[in-house]
Amino acid sequence: MASVVVRVVPRSAEPGAVQDRRGLVLRVRAAPERGRATEEARRLLAAALDVPASAVRLRSGATARTKRFDVEGLSAEELARRLAVLGEGGGGPGIAARANGC
Repeated sequence: MASVVVRVVPRSAEPGAVQDRRGLVLRVRAAPERGRATEEARRLLAAALDVPASAVRLRSGATARTKRFDVEGLSAEELARRLAVLGEGGGGPGIAARANGC
């Protein structure tokens, strides 16, 4: 099982997953209320990594913008490879649309 640290930006006009100089940023439409933004971020991360939503579990940061998720079924090397694809422009609003459909 691999883990990844992400920064969640709630109430975003354009949801999506992008890599920037700070790392992986997940922009979600949901407000940070009652875990809604965290749940949307979990589904978005699963879609971005092309794994089932059930394979992504929050490890820490339930009430923080910086969160750590565990991803079952991926090695650390495979996770790094998939994150590198996002850094090349693979993430964006299309990922959010797939995540919302989960």
